Amino acid sequence: MSVTALIVIDMLNSYDHEDGDRLAAEAERIAEPLHGLIGRARERDDVRVLYVNDNFGDFSASRQDLIDQALDGRRPDIVEPILPPPDATFLTKVRHSVFYGTPLEYVLQRIGAEQLILTGQVTEQCVLYSALDAYVRHFRIMIPRDAVACIDPELGEAALRMMERNMRAEIVTAAECLC
Repeated sequence: MSVTALIVIDMLNSYDHEDGDRLAAEAERIAEPLHGLIGRARERDDVRVLYVNDNFGDFSASRQDLIDQALDGRRPDIVEPILPPPDATFLTKVRHSVFYGTPLEYVLQRIGAEQLILTGQVTEQCVLYSALDAYVRHFRIMIPRDAVACIDPELGEAALRMMERNMRAEIVTAAECLC
């Protein structure tokens, strides 16, 4: 059976940074479609939900530390509905790509993933770089445009076009995923 991996990128965020207000507004826009997509994915045997989150330079931060920091941040209302459940695979990353310095490629090979659905934030940074790394590893890529948040809408749209054209990503809506 072919497995799809739904990867939730960097949604544990305190929004207490320079671009926090703009990113939080975008994250608020994607919260409901993303929550629904995660729920549908968790009901299926052929989909695995994986969370990959920046550790914000704290190499001793645990999953719970990152959850607590996000819930204590400026927008816990965005974070709470999409918290990783205790049984979800959770990896921390140190740079933009979900692959860089993480065991994600190994995890994806172990579960037999052939397609990745990339969600989360930031479209023009971490999602874009993760899509490129997925493409060079020969994964099929799907990006639900209403489940990725950008800081700069113009750059976010350009990133979606680049992923579609250069990485053969299928750009869809969250409702079109897992049909």
